[in-house]
Amino acid sequence: MNTIVTLGEIMLRLKSPGNERFFQSPMLEATFGGGESNVAAALSLLGKKTAFVTALPANPLGDGALSALRSKGVDTSAIIRRGDRLGLYFLEAGANQRASQVIYDRTGSSISTASPNDFNWDLVFKDAMWFHITGITPAISQKGSELSLKAVQEAKKRGISVSCDLNYRKKLWKYGKSAPEVMHELVKYADIAIANEEDCQKCLGIESDADVSSGELGLNRYKEISEKVLKQFPDLKQIAITLRESHSADHNSWSAILNNRSDFFVSQKYEIKNIVDRVGGGDAFAAGLIYGLTSLKSEEEALRFAVAASCLKHSIPGDVALITEAEVLNLLKGDGSGRVQR
Repeated sequence: MNTIVTLGEIMLRLKSPGNERFFQSPMLEATFGGGESNVAAALSLLGKKTAFVTALPANPLGDGALSALRSKGVDTSAIIRRGDRLGLYFLEAGANQRASQVIYDRTGSSISTASPNDFNWDLVFKDAMWFHITGITPAISQKGSELSLKAVQEAKKRGISVSCDLNYRKKLWKYGKSAPEVMHELVKYADIAIANEEDCQKCLGIESDADVSSGELGLNRYKEISEKVLKQFPDLKQIAITLRESHSADHNSWSAILNNRSDFFVSQKYEIKNIVDRVGGGDAFAAGLIYGLTSLKSEEEALRFAVAASCLKHSIPGDVALITEAEVLNLLKGDGSGRVQR
């Protein structure tokens, strides 16, 4: 049992070139991506055995998504072919004080209309040691919510570790249920939660009473939030919270904390300037954390690895963190100069 399984939606990503506005020039760059598939691909590139589970239409777009996953070494054997369409998302990359924009077109996609009974759960979790899911799939539709809940229940029934990245997406919660209504039930089955402060507020209704300020008081705020989450969900073993300070579209500060009920770890902080693509940065963090928790000696090392992996993702166009373990370890050793490697 050594496979890390993720379940969700892989989409066709259509991006305006460079930092252009939508349709400033008559072209869009086409690649594939999506929260859970990004995690599977990144973990595969880090050397882990991974599998991704979804539903894809039996047409050339679905074929393209399969090829993209397989090219990263991801097992696609449990993917089903059903439904009529692949979800899309459109991305306009911001710059300086102009924010990036994401437009979703995924209503009626193959995975959003799939039912739990469409999947062979013994096949899905064959050889699985870990299952990762996010709050995106339960946000896309009622059936997506039912599928997500069934998946974590099947994983726990088999004794598989479960991680859940809350990943609140306000543009997706439109089918009549609120995020807390759905996510409270889903997180009950998780061993590890991954979130940012907004995720904790919007998905779980948890906020901090601490004053917002810099330095130690700022860390106390996140410690309080993490403790509230762990108290509300007694079966959670850990929660990791990412801390992004967005100075502009091109300049972010990036760090994270991890609370395992007995220890509170704080990562290193990176000043990420001249960002190439921050989409998928959180997925790179999740992949790095899962990698670290399953391969490194301590939770603190896992947290530091996750933050470094995500930092590197900000330099790479596209959804997926195309990085190796050696590159992450080099950054952790202080090699962040960007000098040519000869």
